[in-house]
Amino acid sequence: MIIYNITANIDDSIHDDWLEWIQQHIPKVLATGFFIKATFTKVLVEESMGGLTYSIQYLASSKAALEAYYQQHAAHFQAEESQRFADKMLAFRTELEWIDEFTLTPH
Repeated sequence: MIIYNITANIDDSIHDDWLEWIQQHIPKVLATGFFIKATFTKVLVEESMGGLTYSIQYLASSKAALEAYYQQHAAHFQAEESQRFADKMLAFRTELEWIDEFTLTPH
């Protein structure tokens, strides 16, 4: 499995608008059918540039599914985000390969 991670630093001036928008945006990305689930988290670090930082992690079943998402939907979604929030946010994207998962089993 592949994790498509988007980390975004959001300027205080658009924070509330962006937060409302992203919570509607994530289900739209999932509705493309290329991801199994998404996790939305706040990064607990104080950025020198200010603002608040968030991470959205989309889980894809394969690299091919992620590539299909890129080809069919990514440009549209990124343009929408850029047009709406322009220079008030900074985002970067990374791909992670899922290796294993460990959980603590109660005794």
